[in-house]
Amino acid sequence: MRKTIGALITAAVVATVPQLVRAADPPTVPSWSDTLTAWGITANGYVAASYYASNGYPFNIHQFDINHDSFQLDEAGFQVAYQPAKGFGALVDLIAGEDARILHIAEDGNDNTFDIRQAYIQYATGPLTVIAGKYVTLAGAEVINPTGNTNYSRSLLFTESEPLDHTGVRATYAVTSTFSFIAGINNGWNVTSTSYGSKTGETGISWTPDKYFSLATTAYFGKTEYLPGTSDLVDADRTLIDVVATFNATSQLTFIINYDWDQQASPGGPGSTLPTATWDGVAGYANYQFNSAWRASLRVEYLDDKDGFLTDTLDGQHLWETTLTFGYDPTAHFELRLEGRYDSAQTKIFYHSNPADYYEDETGPDLADSLSEIALQGVYKF
Repeated sequence: MRKTIGALITAAVVATVPQLVRAADPPTVPSWSDTLTAWGITANGYVAASYYASNGYPFNIHQFDINHDSFQLDEAGFQVAYQPAKGFGALVDLIAGEDARILHIAEDGNDNTFDIRQAYIQYATGPLTVIAGKYVTLAGAEVINPTGNTNYSRSLLFTESEPLDHTGVRATYAVTSTFSFIAGINNGWNVTSTSYGSKTGETGISWTPDKYFSLATTAYFGKTEYLPGTSDLVDADRTLIDVVATFNATSQLTFIINYDWDQQASPGGPGSTLPTATWDGVAGYANYQFNSAWRASLRVEYLDDKDGFLTDTLDGQHLWETTLTFGYDPTAHFELRLEGRYDSAQTKIFYHSNPADYYEDETGPDLADSLSEIALQGVYKF
């Protein structure tokens, strides 16, 4: 009997000791990401770098891919936001690199490889959301953030036909779960601050009736301080009508159409003999996902520079471009992109030599009516 009682006591002690040891272990500390999520804060970032080779310098019609045979840090970006469904919130979006340099120049003419792409406060109540500060434009099928695009290079429409960002106030009202109306007032196109009272208005609608189709239409109208791509002051009207339609044919195949119509008053500055300049264009995209790792994106584009405003030609001209991009995702966080692009125009507008050389030897520019390029880009998201 004593042996049996002793055995039971021993078994009870053995079973209890691990429980006592586990109870003495320090509590599990939540991760930083879990803490942010619990607070309702989101944080994400990316790094995009590339090697770009071309037989010319397309700075006059391309937005970011303008350097020649060069390695570069395209963008390093980080965004943190607190955007509750009700009440006040805020978002801060920072970028650095060559794209930030060009964006900063477009905003205030200063050369800086760092830019605050977005920074705004937000108030949401029911179907209404209002933001005030600096934010990206509503227009276009492509965005500044490379992770939001299917191609390495940006379209011709992205370059001067569409703004990049705005500073002002924007309100979005969700009429239904599928239809939203947007209205705002801004300092202008890519202008962070002004010393004049003229403003640019924005209106837009967003309609997504089902998972197969979506339509977004945006209009910008009002005064702009600077002529596009220049530091020439001109307090003149500028108008843009932008339409983006997306059709998801299958789970693997998507088609996108982006149409822009633009008009600029006093295109030559104050006292211009041409009262207005008008141009329009259309870009079509076909994106196909072969499997979880491989995809392809084809972009075909046409731009009608009717009055020669964008390309600085007297009689105007048509431009075309075709771009094919292959993407390879070995992991969920990294993509490698290989792209080939061909641009053509009716007149010789593409620089085949560095424009800076023309001023050194006082020779005429080496121009051509076509441009070919190839690029390799790596994008890491975290």
